[in-house]
Amino acid sequence: MAAFVMVRRDSYHDSVLLMRLSQALKGLAGVEDAVVAMGTPHNRELLGAQGYAGPALAGAGPNDLVIAVRGAAGAPAAVEAELERLLKAEQPGAADPPAAGAQVRPPTLAAALRGHPGANLVLVSVPGEHAAREARRALVLGRHVMLFSDNVPVEDEIALKREAVERGLLMMGPDCGTAIIDGRPLAFANAVRRGPIGVVGAAGTGIQEITSLVHRLGGGVSQAIGTGGRDLSEQVGGVMTLLGVAALAVDPATEVLVVVSKPPAHAVAEKVLAALAATPKPCVVHFVGSEPRVSDERRGIVFAGSLAEAAETACRLAGVPGVPHAFTGPDPARVAGLARHLPRGAALKGLFCGGTTGQEALVLLSREGLEVRSNLHKHGPLRVEGVEPGGAARAVPGHVVLDLGDDVFTRGRPHPMIEPVLRNERLALEMEDPAAVLLLFDCVIGYGSHADPAGVLAAGVARAWARRPVVAIASVTGTPEDPQDFNAQVAKLEAAGVVVEADNRRACALAAAVLKEVAR
Repeated sequence: MAAFVMVRRDSYHDSVLLMRLSQALKGLAGVEDAVVAMGTPHNRELLGAQGYAGPALAGAGPNDLVIAVRGAAGAPAAVEAELERLLKAEQPGAADPPAAGAQVRPPTLAAALRGHPGANLVLVSVPGEHAAREARRALVLGRHVMLFSDNVPVEDEIALKREAVERGLLMMGPDCGTAIIDGRPLAFANAVRRGPIGVVGAAGTGIQEITSLVHRLGGGVSQAIGTGGRDLSEQVGGVMTLLGVAALAVDPATEVLVVVSKPPAHAVAEKVLAALAATPKPCVVHFVGSEPRVSDERRGIVFAGSLAEAAETACRLAGVPGVPHAFTGPDPARVAGLARHLPRGAALKGLFCGGTTGQEALVLLSREGLEVRSNLHKHGPLRVEGVEPGGAARAVPGHVVLDLGDDVFTRGRPHPMIEPVLRNERLALEMEDPAAVLLLFDCVIGYGSHADPAGVLAAGVARAWARRPVVAIASVTGTPEDPQDFNAQVAKLEAAGVVVEADNRRACALAAAVLKEVAR
């Protein structure tokens, strides 16, 4: 298979569309790999590291569209023809007026606002070096902003959020992948009913897991405000989390507040807790990966030990009937039945598309006394390094949890929630460890995600089974109202022999219990 690079001059497109195009082109006959990206210095460097090179790539600029293809001799022509068709479908030309109801993609923010003068929120998805400028323009024009882009300097984030607070506007992000505003799901989000539970989160799949569970428990969501993963860092200071809490505190549609994030800076966490204590509404807090804290009922704050517990607690506080009692662990008979299929020395391979669900899995498994290697460890002997796909990649020995949405896996490639076949590639690699017999997954559906992630995962598990008998455990984040249909996705996994648990917490608990049973 040969590598080819094509460049379209002055052909800018946002990152969400580029990820969709890459996914579609990879499915063409004779194409082994395809990457569609803007020709920024960062992207050129990443593509060079993947074996794409030559004067065309070297001469590409930030506003040029780069199409990198690895495949048979006829692959470039097929890719170029399909790309032309896809881009034409996205943006009809002047000679081909859009059909009634067709979506037109305005080339600039100003053009978009001229076409939609009543819009009060702008979603920005451009390369990181341009993102702050576009976000600032939207703020100056009095619009709330959801900044999907990553690779935005933290100094720009701080300045943008300060300006937003001064203007009384939301500045969600950068690297904000999930929000539900006035019932509208944005970016990676799920179809959930409206209701009295408001969420503020610096954790994208954390918001998705909580809001989806709230829906399936019979509750509803007033707003889900994403803040970007750095918001609760010491540098940023929780600016948007505090603004989100203040907004929901006075929102008449919100009766219960939920705050979720990965481990925050201590001083910032205390500021957020003080703000929650000052609200007249009950609050639920879950800091994924932080040490468990005792609930402060005097201040109206309940600390949850998992994403699922946060959803359940919020539903109880909101008066949702029939919410199950606290989870006490998996059924011993079920655990014994699964353990009988595994040999002593069994190794767990946890491969996650969602960063927050992966972080939660690492925490829950570690709390059960398991020694788990991961790229989610910030430092220490269990931190995994050098796990890039291709090249010198190799299986990680022993128990492992990998966040496959980490930058090291997505350089020049779509996120695994958009293209889950990337997880299957990693699964095939991890199966080279002869002890790999217990598999653990998340399956995240909803808007923005792949059309059939369960079907892709089922195929990967089938290939793992072809090497040796395995026990596969998974949870599905989503709702029956999502485009992929939660129930249909569960059915596909179960038909493939995957044990599907109701939430990520239960899936992790079952996996840990099976490993303990095997070791007895």
